[in-house]
Amino acid sequence: MPIYNAPVEDMMFLFEKLRNNKKYNEIDKYKEFNPDLVKDILEEAAKVTQNLILPLAKSGDENPAILENGVVRTPPGYKEAYKKFIEDGWVSLSCDPKYGGQGMPKTVSTFFDEMLSAASLSFKLYSELTIGAYNCLLNHASDEIKNLYLPKMVEGKWSGTMCLTEPVCGTDLGLLKTKAQEQSGGTYKISGQKIFITSGDHDLTENIIHLVLARSTDSPKGTKGISLFLVPKFIVNTDGSVGSRNGVSTGSIEDKMGIKGSATCVLNFDEAVGYMIGPKNKGLNSMFTMMNLERIIVGIQGLGISEIAYQNSLSYAKERKQGKSHNSKSNNGADLIIEHADIRRSLLNMKSIIEGERALSFWLSQQIEVSLNHNDEKTKQEASDFVSLITPVVKSMFTDNAMEITSEAMQIHGGYGFTKDQGIEQLYRDNRITPIYEGTNSVQAADLVFRKLITKNGDVIDRYIQLVKDEIDFKEDKAQFYVKELNKNIETLVKFTEWIKDKVKNVPEDASAACNDYLKVLGLVATGHAWIKVLEVCYKEYENNKEFYEEKIQTAKFFFNRVLPKAESHFLTATTGSKYIMDYKFN
Repeated sequence: MPIYNAPVEDMMFLFEKLRNNKKYNEIDKYKEFNPDLVKDILEEAAKVTQNLILPLAKSGDENPAILENGVVRTPPGYKEAYKKFIEDGWVSLSCDPKYGGQGMPKTVSTFFDEMLSAASLSFKLYSELTIGAYNCLLNHASDEIKNLYLPKMVEGKWSGTMCLTEPVCGTDLGLLKTKAQEQSGGTYKISGQKIFITSGDHDLTENIIHLVLARSTDSPKGTKGISLFLVPKFIVNTDGSVGSRNGVSTGSIEDKMGIKGSATCVLNFDEAVGYMIGPKNKGLNSMFTMMNLERIIVGIQGLGISEIAYQNSLSYAKERKQGKSHNSKSNNGADLIIEHADIRRSLLNMKSIIEGERALSFWLSQQIEVSLNHNDEKTKQEASDFVSLITPVVKSMFTDNAMEITSEAMQIHGGYGFTKDQGIEQLYRDNRITPIYEGTNSVQAADLVFRKLITKNGDVIDRYIQLVKDEIDFKEDKAQFYVKELNKNIETLVKFTEWIKDKVKNVPEDASAACNDYLKVLGLVATGHAWIKVLEVCYKEYENNKEFYEEKIQTAKFFFNRVLPKAESHFLTATTGSKYIMDYKFN
């Protein structure tokens, strides 16, 4: 079984030293969450993930969720762990106190999401979709629905799902066939089939609250005719008690490459009672509240899996002896593989990406809170625009990097990494879903280029680039190498942005073929921006914690020398256009 130690020190560094967003600090309700309180929370979270959740990873992989006589049964140990998990209040961490939540800001709950993802992604998914459904209902449901459903969801006794995908449609939801027939009492009868439904059925909670996209029988075709419905597994009585079984059944569960402990279900809706959420025919608008936050969380899943892969690779490299390094001082026997330059390169590549991503996600979590909770509408909108811009970057870049990092981790472990003994190959398999679900990374790249750079609120990408330029302009002499390198890559991003804007208007195929490269360049610059913010603290406070800050500086040095320069390559290859791609004749 892999080892895992939650990186509480690094998380606390970010919370204490990079919580310098003036607009975030103007949100009154979060002022009580001081570093001492947050440290206590993270240390308890570390104990839970390391001691309770981590052992479930192997259990879930070796004994997957199964469908037995119409009932989905979770792997051994899940029910007991989940009971303890909700009793200790971990589902409610970021939820509104009005419904029984603890009201933690995203700047804290995101750290916990990372820990859970590292310990056992399969187990995490049972509560993760509940929070997604909670957020959707909180923003779009009537007070009657919220008061009836949210307290039990926040408590963790009821769970939630999002039901979008069908056999005939994935990303192209305009093709969906699930129907909603309105009834005399204002409810609807929902009929259709949904596939790939994470946590679609299980034995952990008393009820499961499905959020289902469907088309009312009198609605137009395409995405403009889609509405959102709440469809409980069991009908909920007016007093909040669980009543009779609704017309929802599990047809099958998928036999998957990874996250085997998570039940991925085919759900059949046979005239199931549903309640419309939000305006009719505006279901996608409501569901995107859930989906956009989920896309960020999927990125955090990649970060968490990257962290545990790195920790185990570092530990193994310090123990495994193989060959002689070129600087060997040993007169007999082999050297530890951590003495070999290429192994050190791999480890530093992992570390520099992980710590940069964590800093970037912390910056994004502050922007999310500003977009949701600031008193000034203009400030909220600006933060919301930045969140929309960076969301596809975090989802795609973090998960793609996690594939690279888990692959490198297997390589460092050699033959042992390919066997099940070390648990490294499971990390690779479990992470493989993250670039796929919640919209594939190619879809994320297209969304960024064709929908997020310029919106009804103006030129978001230019405003973001200006923000980055303004925030990296600090004068510490020792930091000028990093500032210079980032500025050089910002100019690459500026040139790429001008090119992509022109192609979106005039040669869309060129823009489409360049989407993934553009996302990667923006992601590298965004991570470089996060690293500069870290370095600014390191140089200003160096004498207060020399060992910690020196390690940060050396890690940043690798990122700016070895990782950030990849932006230029992406720019050069992408701007060769698409004609030679589209003209190719496949046999």
